[in-house]
Amino acid sequence: MSARVRRHARTLDVRYGRIDMNHGSGGRATTQLVQELFLNAFDNEWLRLMDDQARCTLPAGRLVVATDAHVVSPLFFPGGDIGALSVHGTVNDVAMAGAKPMYLTAAFIIEEGFALASLKRVVDSMAQAARSAQVAVIAGDTKVVERGKGDGLFITTTGVGVVDPALDIHVHRAQPQDCILISGTIGDHGIAIMSEREHLSFQTTILSDTAALHGLVADMVRVVPDIHCLRDPTRGGLATALNEIADQSGVGMRIQEAAIPIRAEVRAACEFLGLDPLYIANEGKLIAICPPEQANTLLAAMRRHPLGVQSAIIGTVVDDPLRFVEMETAFGGTRMVDWLTGDPLPRIC
Repeated sequence: MSARVRRHARTLDVRYGRIDMNHGSGGRATTQLVQELFLNAFDNEWLRLMDDQARCTLPAGRLVVATDAHVVSPLFFPGGDIGALSVHGTVNDVAMAGAKPMYLTAAFIIEEGFALASLKRVVDSMAQAARSAQVAVIAGDTKVVERGKGDGLFITTTGVGVVDPALDIHVHRAQPQDCILISGTIGDHGIAIMSEREHLSFQTTILSDTAALHGLVADMVRVVPDIHCLRDPTRGGLATALNEIADQSGVGMRIQEAAIPIRAEVRAACEFLGLDPLYIANEGKLIAICPPEQANTLLAAMRRHPLGVQSAIIGTVVDDPLRFVEMETAFGGTRMVDWLTGDPLPRIC
């Protein structure tokens, strides 16, 4: 610990204590919260300086930056929590450029009365996720809002990474005849959130798929550097992500329903709830679009990684000035896969 870190006469009462407005005042209580909770969890050479900014070194390459706000409800859900999610979500946004994530900053908005034990649980989970992803949380901020104005806890993270200048992975590069791949089963995260929120019980517990994908991406670009597009289908699910790519690339998409991996329990839950799994959020999956002659090579590389074992080729990019996404159904018909209308699962990330 740096000599600049002060010790306080009384430590935080993490077991029974709660956040109060003094913790956001910028005074002694704020300093104690930062030092005893956040610094202890995220400890690294940059945070120990206790400056209002961090100065860090980046290797050669193009800078990649992403920011993501996390307002998930509930804060703890099967397979994860807002802490791990805040790391994974931003790391994945950086990784979708083919970049190596390196640093994170984090801002916490905490509601007055929030239990310190819950805050510590979130921060510890976040720190573990950052260590597992080999990214450092190097700067941050904490604010406290009055009771009833914050719904517990919101976290915003910004990620910084570096990408090889030789890589050109962009959402507008999808081309006709390209193959569309998905890295695994869809809908797991959204249904895990919904089942926890609505106290629904199924025969098998449905876990969120929240995970950091940059290791999978690194393996993918190592074997197929000419990946045209990567996108993580979070809010709005697979359907919305494909429509975004089609719109920005000026192409159409044609996918096969039978090829899309969906867990039986997720499919059953969606049928019970009247939801379409194509529109349910994911937090540990990615869409890849690549030239057709490299699709099988890319698929094999994805399946070798623990987070891509259930990867599949699910369709092709087509020439369509109307930029429609269509799906060949399991019954042999065709239906439109339109943009998401409304929000069937709010507050899922």
